[in-house]
Amino acid sequence: MKDLAAAEDWIGRHVTPSGPLELLRERPWSTVYRVPLDGGVAWFKACAPVQAFEPRLCAGLAARWPGRVADVLGHDEERAWLLLADAGTMLGEQGNPPETWMSVLPLYAELQRGEVAHAADHLAHDVPDRRTATLPALYDDFVSTELPLEPDELNSMRAFAPRLGELCSELAARGIPDTIQHDDLHMKNVYESDGRLRVLDWGDSSIAHPFASLVVTFRFLEELSGLAAGDPWFERLRDAYLEPWGDGLADTFALAHRVGTFAHVIGWARIRTFLPPDALPDYDQWFRVVLGRALANIPD
Repeated sequence: MKDLAAAEDWIGRHVTPSGPLELLRERPWSTVYRVPLDGGVAWFKACAPVQAFEPRLCAGLAARWPGRVADVLGHDEERAWLLLADAGTMLGEQGNPPETWMSVLPLYAELQRGEVAHAADHLAHDVPDRRTATLPALYDDFVSTELPLEPDELNSMRAFAPRLGELCSELAARGIPDTIQHDDLHMKNVYESDGRLRVLDWGDSSIAHPFASLVVTFRFLEELSGLAAGDPWFERLRDAYLEPWGDGLADTFALAHRVGTFAHVIGWARIRTFLPPDALPDYDQWFRVVLGRALANIPD
């Protein structure tokens, strides 16, 4: 990080470090440092331009939803810096138990419902726009770019564009408003402390159909936790998530989940455009997995 000295000075205005900053992770989209404190720790995140909206977003969420996201100790919108209080233990350290998601998902859904009123403000401050109405045009742009796909796969993705437009129109007609959508809601981004569960790392967020949030959650439960595709847990978790939204939404959820797999790959492609060439091989290894799941949702 080029301006580490300036960051250290800024951090010192908010907390009193008990030692030097410790680099935890440096990636093209963000750099994270551990900030040791007497009796605890804080976390400093410097966001790259692709995720520069995150500090303001997190500050707003923390103000409106205390206890459901990380406490924000400081943020700088201009420099895209974020200082967070410690949120406890990562859910992934417990092995991603589906039982815990039964508690996480209703809390997250309530946050989404409340943030509907702030969706326009989020868009005005550069949170990516993947609303249901805008998704068909975004998809047209997406399939016209270079993608790590075989020619027949790319042809399938392109041929699906008219059908995706129809699905988006159908989904929009169901009347669920677009709102903040985390788009990376998995076991490494949920933390627990003293029985309180918090959702962290909002850098992949967009304004989109809320029900698409579980595309990632379900993928991790299936691929990394070993739940079979038809496991009853998926229906139980869907119902727990939908409870704050109302009754009779299972079909809408299924439609949004299908459409959401394509919104998700568009998000991955957006990040990819900011990567240096030497980062593409590792990134595309996982991008291929996400693209494969989208391809699986093309047939009717």
